[in-house]
Amino acid sequence: MSLLVAFLIAGSTYAQQVRTFSLQESIDYAHENNPNLKSAQAAINSSEARVGEILAAGLPQINASANLTDNYIIPTSFLPAAVFDPTAPSDLFVPVKFGTKYTGAASINLEQMIFNGSYFVGLKASKTYTELSRKDFIKTETDVVEAIKKAYYSVLVSKERAELVDKNFQRLDSLLAQTKAQYENGFVEKIDVNRVQVQYNNISNTRKTSAIGLEVSYNLLKFQMGYPISEPLALSDDLESLKLTILDTDFKDDFQYSNRIEYSTLEINRSLVEYDIKNTKSQYLPSLDLFGNYGSSYGTSTANSLIQFGPNWRALGSVGLRASMPIFDGFRKSKIIQQKKAQLNQIDNSLELTKSQIDLQQVQASMTFESNLETLRTQKQNMDLSKEVYDVAVIKYQQGVGSNLEVIDADAAYKEAQTNYYAALYDTLISSVELEKSYGKILTK
Repeated sequence: MSLLVAFLIAGSTYAQQVRTFSLQESIDYAHENNPNLKSAQAAINSSEARVGEILAAGLPQINASANLTDNYIIPTSFLPAAVFDPTAPSDLFVPVKFGTKYTGAASINLEQMIFNGSYFVGLKASKTYTELSRKDFIKTETDVVEAIKKAYYSVLVSKERAELVDKNFQRLDSLLAQTKAQYENGFVEKIDVNRVQVQYNNISNTRKTSAIGLEVSYNLLKFQMGYPISEPLALSDDLESLKLTILDTDFKDDFQYSNRIEYSTLEINRSLVEYDIKNTKSQYLPSLDLFGNYGSSYGTSTANSLIQFGPNWRALGSVGLRASMPIFDGFRKSKIIQQKKAQLNQIDNSLELTKSQIDLQQVQASMTFESNLETLRTQKQNMDLSKEVYDVAVIKYQQGVGSNLEVIDADAAYKEAQTNYYAALYDTLISSVELEKSYGKILTK
């Protein structure tokens, strides 16, 4: 008894560890745990830091410097000898050494940009570059959400199909037992038992295959979510509610080409090229900077007195404006502008091409979805009809007015209809994701 209680407690603990996810909760979990989304978020953080780096160039730049110098050979200067002796010839020069053996200086330097057209354009461009990294994040997010939806639908379809296979197994298990009993009582032949046995063996293999397929679908969903493969999870959404949501959604509502990440990314790239052109043109303008420094210096013949700060150190300082004006660069900037304008034309052509591609994708996705939806309705009807045929065949067989072969044929047709139905169901769900993606609505909650 104690072992049974321990087993039940362990089973209860294990059950509590299973996390349950709806489709939206699976997507939310991936936002925090999917490695691709983490990397894309890191790229955004890096681009934002890059904006800060460029902004820092326009802030005051303050530096401190100090030096101690040993002039082990003092430079020699040549002065006219007449300085010392008025009677000396005018072409006679006397070598004289000026300076001290040791010199020192310390200062604080300040530079402040006042005007630089390239800087201000570059600052705007860097913010647009950050927006481009956000578009890259959305692109990654779109791919992840698409993969999660497809994996989630795959699990639901595989799960429902596996449950139906289990019911088929139980049905054939009962039919096999009943047929064997009839054979033992002499009501049917051995061949009738063999026919059912073949169907039973097939469904047994199908049952194992379905279980493996379901496990693979679960693992794929875990992978896309960034969920540990070894940990169990359960799904709270069901196929019926998801189907109704898909059928009630108008994907075409309020569509704009910028809803598609491919198109909006091209728009951002176009803005960056325009900023490049502005930046190059701004380099024709003059730049103006403020600079200043303050410090002190001292020279002496002994090193000990040099490192002792005192009244012998003399202050120094300066302040000023520095302007620079480009005059001629060999037409370099002009050629750069021509290149950038050619890039603009390329991007404009890409935008038009992308529009056409989006239009084509939407038409194809809509046609595929409608076709799959119609196929799903047909296969659902076929599955219901084949079940009725099978049920009638079993009743006739049990009442002795039908043949065993008729039951086997009806069972095979029923299972084929089931397979076709779930294939059509999966195709419909997947095509709905493609339809969402074609209209740029896949991230809409």
